[in-house]
Amino acid sequence: MTQPAAPLPNGFRIALDPGTRQLTDHLWFGGSPARVLRLTDAGRAAWQRLDAGPVDSAATGTLARRLTDSGLAHPVPPPSERRMSLTVVIPVHGRVELLARCLAAMDDDHPVLVVDDASPDPAAIAAVAARHGAGLVRRNVNGGPGAARDTALHHIDTDLVAFVDSDCVPTPGWADQLADHFADPLIAAVAPRIAPITSDNWCGRYASRAGNLDLGAQPARVAPGSRLSYVPTAALLARRAALASARRDGAVFDPRLRVGEDVDLGWRLHDAGWRIRYDPTVQVQHHEPTTWSGLLSRRARYGTSAAPLARRRPDAIAPLALQPWPAVTVAALLSRRPIIALAAFIASVLSILRLLRAHDIPSGGVVRASAESVYQTGLGISRYSTQFAAPLLVVACAAGGRRRRGRRIAILSLLLVRPIVDWWHRRPPLDPIRYTIGALADDIAYGTGVWSGCLREATTIPLRPVILRRPLRIDPSDNQGSS
Repeated sequence: MTQPAAPLPNGFRIALDPGTRQLTDHLWFGGSPARVLRLTDAGRAAWQRLDAGPVDSAATGTLARRLTDSGLAHPVPPPSERRMSLTVVIPVHGRVELLARCLAAMDDDHPVLVVDDASPDPAAIAAVAARHGAGLVRRNVNGGPGAARDTALHHIDTDLVAFVDSDCVPTPGWADQLADHFADPLIAAVAPRIAPITSDNWCGRYASRAGNLDLGAQPARVAPGSRLSYVPTAALLARRAALASARRDGAVFDPRLRVGEDVDLGWRLHDAGWRIRYDPTVQVQHHEPTTWSGLLSRRARYGTSAAPLARRRPDAIAPLALQPWPAVTVAALLSRRPIIALAAFIASVLSILRLLRAHDIPSGGVVRASAESVYQTGLGISRYSTQFAAPLLVVACAAGGRRRRGRRIAILSLLLVRPIVDWWHRRPPLDPIRYTIGALADDIAYGTGVWSGCLREATTIPLRPVILRRPLRIDPSDNQGSS
């Protein structure tokens, strides 16, 4: 049995996640993965104190930790009374102009170390670093961003390290704002929101709303299997001691990974008991590719990391998670079998009702929740189909046969529904046709990279959907009133 985590420290407040709902005085629903949390009487009393003010006791701290770990709430740290020492690290290979913009945006509060990862023009890198008062370390062999960051860690001794990629433009004080989170001794790293800097063309307008590094406006705990399973190191503030504890074979970042090294590090920190937070109230800007060839090649490169990551953590890399009855409902709708779809939907509702009643949980809103599950399943299947089977779908759409019209409708639904829904929700400065074309190209490029990585690694793990047997986690109450 795992030991409970240390309470959230005194002074922290919590903010409920927008998706959290109070079912009764003692039952809460929400989190990621979705769950029902049952409070004892003592837990209910602790919640009333948390609702009115900050953590001020072991009981409120224990409940606050449980709520923030499960995603039902998010920590709001108090202003720090003591600033931890901090060094900014910028790995770079070429991109002299972007490095100059990055350094020009830095404030003068913290030392900056540039790691030249065997750039083709080292003199230009050295001149830019000197002009902006930054330290410089030169690597003679290009090892990728992870290796460059590891090199930097051998040259600094501050409590915190702020990793910033050379194509980023940090906002003033971003690292100091995030540093307040480190009053929690379990925090290993905190990531800001990455805001795209784009050009005013088709590619740029698409990337302004569909940037791959922008993880959205909602805060989150970062953990495998949750809404956010990773954060990029394009901009990341980390505790140096936590990074040191995650070393494997002498390295913090796996030198064998040129892409996805940040994902691997986050998973190892999680496995070691550390916490990673995403705080979108702080933003760092990032230059996006200005051409479709640049954007799509980057997406394909990201995709190649799925297979080597799957070798390291097979349970955390599933491309699609399906609940049985919603999946059957979507399949029946695509096959134009409305009776089967209705029967599967009813079975889904009944299975959830049975689960809730077995645990004495109110069952209001089950039909709506089941419909939302079918909707999300359909979007997931749509994206999965585009990423990994688009050429086969096109061939199937063109093939003849008596049921050609029905097949075309189903295939077009798989290809088009998800991009159109995304366009509706994101409202990009782009018409729906061009946005849909861009989204399809984006997904296909990523899927091509995944296929390429799978062939090299001789694995199909990143291509295999997983089946979730339980639609909802029911957390039992504990003897301390904090569950």
